[in-house]
Amino acid sequence: MSVFRLLSFTAALLCLGASAQAQPDAAGIATLTASDAVQQLCAGTLSSEQLVTAYLAQAKEKADLNAFITLDEAGALKAARAADAGRRRGGACKPLAGLPVVIKDNIQVQGLPATAGSPALKGFVPRADAPVVAKLRAAGAVILGKTNMHELAFGVTGYNPAFQTGPEVGVRNAYDATRVAGGSSSGNGAALGARMAPAALGTDTGGSVRIPCAFNGCASLRPTMGRYSQQGIAPISHTRDTAGPMAQSMADVALLDRVIAGGAPLKPADLKRVRLGVVPAFYANLDADTRAATDAALGKLRAAGVMLVDVEMPKLMELNGAIGFPVALYEAHGDMAAYLAKYRTGIDIAQLTAGIASPDVKGTFEAFVIPRKLPAPNGTVDAKPAYDNAMRVARPALQKLYRDTFAQHRLDALVFPTVPRVAPVAAPEASSPENFGALIQNTDPGSNAGIPGVQLPSGLGATSGLPVGLELDGPSGSDRQLLALGLAVENVLGRLPAPKAK
Repeated sequence: MSVFRLLSFTAALLCLGASAQAQPDAAGIATLTASDAVQQLCAGTLSSEQLVTAYLAQAKEKADLNAFITLDEAGALKAARAADAGRRRGGACKPLAGLPVVIKDNIQVQGLPATAGSPALKGFVPRADAPVVAKLRAAGAVILGKTNMHELAFGVTGYNPAFQTGPEVGVRNAYDATRVAGGSSSGNGAALGARMAPAALGTDTGGSVRIPCAFNGCASLRPTMGRYSQQGIAPISHTRDTAGPMAQSMADVALLDRVIAGGAPLKPADLKRVRLGVVPAFYANLDADTRAATDAALGKLRAAGVMLVDVEMPKLMELNGAIGFPVALYEAHGDMAAYLAKYRTGIDIAQLTAGIASPDVKGTFEAFVIPRKLPAPNGTVDAKPAYDNAMRVARPALQKLYRDTFAQHRLDALVFPTVPRVAPVAAPEASSPENFGALIQNTDPGSNAGIPGVQLPSGLGATSGLPVGLELDGPSGSDRQLLALGLAVENVLGRLPAPKAK
């Protein structure tokens, strides 16, 4: 943010006074990052109450995007005033300093419903924060509310008929409300893209923090498996699930990661020392806008000194196919049943299934999750043999393929378009199995290998005007190096402008 914009936004918000009813400066909100906001909060040039008031107004104004399931206006303002009072008493400025954040509704927040996007769980109100939320709160975060999502996280479009604050079905894209927001962290993507919040916490099983940010112009991290606690989060697969930060910029994502996982502040990587692998399999099936934006981004990185290395990864997609559905569909039954019982949700998995509102998710649960079956050419087959093969053979082989590729070519990361196409039109068919497979083409392999990946915008489609995302996947445990690389790449590619007001 330029000094002029920063001062203009600060002055506009200071003019709001303490009234929660005052109108925010939407132009200032459009350029503010979480990192900018924290600096101003700590300097005392901006109050948490002013910031929360501004974002609440944005959320209400853009309710047609269906981004929220629960907007906690009273709770957020109370927490913001408490944060401001603490600073006035001279307390130390916390890392998040009264910063508003939003939380995906499959992550437990004390005192707010945790529906996981399903009406079957609308009566479940957790008694405690999930550990990842507790870390954010301890660092000073103010929870604005719980965001909408693809029901039970079983999809990548967010076309969920269960919760609506606007006239149309499903979470809508911040840049074009006729398009999907992506998923399953759909509401987070829409809220960030539409500037209803500066930062968010989502979850990712096969692309669910990366796809919504690719479609809505935000940044995100799928961390290495095990980096974040998964307690207090409605599951699909303990082998694949992880929480992940989503925000307006890579610096914001790094800030959230530091709060959750620890570590010192990061500096951008030196791009003249960076080697990025380009694997043909990740460049298949691209639409014209995605191909053009990706080619332009790679050209800018090459000009900045990055060494792009053409790399083959034999049997990558074949190995991935032997893992994804067998693991997710087999583990979902036991993991969800255990979650429902452990957290005393009041329902069992049969009641959960009966209460599912989304036809695509209900069909998946009834045909595959509950009976523990997999699709086959002539119906279904028992999932256990395929699951055992995935865990004993295919997944170790995929992990070895990634390790060998990074080591043999001395790569810092692989680089590719996050999703092969821009956001599809919002309609029931957006959630078809064919679309699901197409949209997770590039995010799924790294998920199954358990390695970290960052998503950042590469540009707007020349024809569609929709955001296009770029992903960087690094070796297991390289999260901080990957974030430093993301910082440097964002410096080259820039952030996307906010959506134009309609």
